[in-house]
Amino acid sequence: MTTCSLPSKQTGLSRTLYRDDAVSLEPLLNKRVAIIGYGNQGRPQSLNLRDTGLEMVVGLRPASANKALAQADGLTVCGIEEAVAQSDVVMLLLPDAAIASVYDTYVRPNLRPGQYLGFCHGLALLAGWIDPPESVNVFLMAPKAQGKGVRAHFLSQSGVPGLVAVHRDATGDTLDVALAYGRALGCHWAGILQTTVEEETVTNLFAEQAVLCGGLSHLAKAAFEVLTEAGYSPEIAYFECLHEIRLLANLLHEGGITGMRRAISPTACYGDVSQGSRVIDAHVKASMQAVLERIRSGSFMTALKAEAGAGYPETKSRVEADSQHPIEQTGAVLRSVGLI
Repeated sequence: MTTCSLPSKQTGLSRTLYRDDAVSLEPLLNKRVAIIGYGNQGRPQSLNLRDTGLEMVVGLRPASANKALAQADGLTVCGIEEAVAQSDVVMLLLPDAAIASVYDTYVRPNLRPGQYLGFCHGLALLAGWIDPPESVNVFLMAPKAQGKGVRAHFLSQSGVPGLVAVHRDATGDTLDVALAYGRALGCHWAGILQTTVEEETVTNLFAEQAVLCGGLSHLAKAAFEVLTEAGYSPEIAYFECLHEIRLLANLLHEGGITGMRRAISPTACYGDVSQGSRVIDAHVKASMQAVLERIRSGSFMTALKAEAGAGYPETKSRVEADSQHPIEQTGAVLRSVGLI
């Protein structure tokens, strides 16, 4: 079966877009899907597949604390080995730190030629932590939302955008199967964009480090320090530098940078265009390029694997230290009195 799509020349996009009835569920109708893991993505994706009517099973480790929850949700639960052996499509929806050991111990020994191995993030593949057999199809189907959002937008029939990539196509129909899985998640309502494992992984890691998590948290903390060190109250500094991020994030989400600028006051807009480049200057961009290169070279993956293997000591230490920062203490006080 050939899946219809909207080529980039018809949409103005640089990638092919798959949407609505152009994405068929048919390639999965005669297949059993195994969901390995029942956490942030495993549970909502399992529930969406169940409600779509697909034959599926949840595979969990013997000591998994989520077994009772999956059973309470009305799902069939078994060991990972059994789930892999009896299924056609195997989705590894596990934390990055656990995925390689689970694959080596439970999944790899039970894979057979012609099966489909799916991921919601490409890190383990790109880093080489997992190297599936040549005879196994490998794909990426990445919903662009946390698990709760995947479930909520499925229930509202609005869906969340998804990214699809074929990493290995042993049987010639892996894209169709991957898209069918995306439809089962509800991503077809919003749209599914074609990508590669390398592109999804690198851009996701870079955005987390430079903007969404690392960049934003350090920017807010530095701005808070500048104001409080200049003598302004921590409460007002907190409101201005951290609390209001949500308001601007919503505007950016709805209309992009231009839409946000049209929605804010002329004074705020002038301050944006005249002073923003003083903060995010060429030096910051160069630092971002260094972050990107660390990811692309594999240095970040090597450091991450060592950190995870040791139990995340540096991560825990830094998180604990930052939890004592005045911006966190101020936020706790504001929440305790009901101001935020």
